[in-house]
Amino acid sequence: MKPSISVLTLGVTDLERAVLFYRDGLGLYTEGIIGQEFENGAVAFFDLQRGLKLALWPRKSIAIDAGLPQQPPSATDMTLGHNVGSKEEVDAVMQQAERAGATIVKPAGATFWGGYAGYFQDPDAHLWEVVWNPAFNLNKQ
Repeated sequence: MKPSISVLTLGVTDLERAVLFYRDGLGLYTEGIIGQEFENGAVAFFDLQRGLKLALWPRKSIAIDAGLPQQPPSATDMTLGHNVGSKEEVDAVMQQAERAGATIVKPAGATFWGGYAGYFQDPDAHLWEVVWNPAFNLNKQ
């Protein structure tokens, strides 16, 4: 398999609330909720970076589409990493997320590996790590 991830889909409980968090709170661009004319089709897409989108889709719809029983969410199943260029940017993003309604799980601070990071959960308990890694040169990506 040649890696080519183009969409990260997060299952949400309340699609409208999730859109408000990501659009109005974090400032991500979206054209809003589409697909409402289809049963279990309502979804919102957000531009993350060239070739990558974030999708918000109700958990119930994901379960139906995949043919799996709906399961309780777990914040430790995966994390979404948001790498930034400085410690100050980590602090700024963490503050923005908290103002938007995120729960700060672990305040930003020095890491054991020499970086600086913190964790927050969105309103559906998805776990985001905001991190500055001195070994990453974000200008080359």
